Amino acid sequence: MSSIQTILAQMAEAVSNPASTVSNYRERTGKGAVGCIAPYTPEELVHAAGMLPVGLWGGQVELNKVRATLPPFACSIMQSVKELELNGAYDGLTAVLCPSACDTLKAIGQKWTRKDVPMIPFVHPHNRQLPAARVFLAKEYLSVKKRLEQAAGTAISDEAIQASIAVYNEHRAAMRAFADAAGAHPGQISPKARHLVFKSAFFMRKEEHTALVRELNSLLNALPEESWKGPRVILSGILAEPDCVLDTFADLGIAIAADDLAQESRQSRVDVPDGGDPLERLAAQWQAMYGCSLAYEHQKSRVPMLAEMCQRYHADGVVVAMMKFCDPEEFDYPMIKQAMEAAGIPLLQIEIDQQAQSVEQLRTRLQSFAEILQAR
Repeated sequence: MSSIQTILAQMAEAVSNPASTVSNYRERTGKGAVGCIAPYTPEELVHAAGMLPVGLWGGQVELNKVRATLPPFACSIMQSVKELELNGAYDGLTAVLCPSACDTLKAIGQKWTRKDVPMIPFVHPHNRQLPAARVFLAKEYLSVKKRLEQAAGTAISDEAIQASIAVYNEHRAAMRAFADAAGAHPGQISPKARHLVFKSAFFMRKEEHTALVRELNSLLNALPEESWKGPRVILSGILAEPDCVLDTFADLGIAIAADDLAQESRQSRVDVPDGGDPLERLAAQWQAMYGCSLAYEHQKSRVPMLAEMCQRYHADGVVVAMMKFCDPEEFDYPMIKQAMEAAGIPLLQIEIDQQAQSVEQLRTRLQSFAEILQAR
């Protein structure tokens, strides 16, 4: 059996060189790769076509060319995605899927310039609970399926989609188990290592990633229960990059008890339900999504959910990683703040910018927050 560090090293290799990952997959299988712009895309359709889904979540890149196409108040994820596109980073992809979960994502779909890498846009209905919403989204996914068939040069059967759904549901179950195991063993899985396990899923075939995660879970669950002396927090938001942010948590002895991040646990929160047409099953998953600022809910389940997570995972407080210029997250924050104050749960908001070069101000605020938590 591999060691924990060996498994993490395999995942780090996939994350650190995505171009090589895509090239190796093409050479090994003869199939292409499809970019999946954050946060939610029907990866199962890409998988059913035999292609490799690749997550596009921006990154640390100097912003130059994007200034001519997006306003400076667009979130840093989309700024980075567009800069990388203009720099040719996505030229090796067969196509790119793009949801329209926010105004900036709509702009990305409209301003895509790589004609040899076709953009496949689709719309998630916001009034999600209506029966018509499932019908609408299933038709959107049918359009995506047809475009992917053109890009791949092969038909995507219902049977292949059903099989891919099963693969992805197995992966989601493994990731939920990992989140619990990582929270119980913060000495073994640092905040950055925890993030790496989630992020690597965007650059590996899901069967391969599931096998590694299950092995990792077995290793962690075989270890004795840890007694963590520092504060434990719930981390909520879109993402918590760059890595220097997560290193700061580790430096200050702050453990991640659990997360509510779009790039991490929200990806595995809801399985695709059983039964029926595969496209309708995928659409039903969107109807079942909860606790996310990008999935509209009249009753904001995310607010009580965070308080419940603190109790369930024995967390001392909540840290909201606020993506700079992310309107949906900013709209949720006042309600979160009010609810945490009412429940007596300490709350800290930190700003996330993928282009950040210094974390000293963040370090000071996190250190103060850690001291408050330890003094309680």
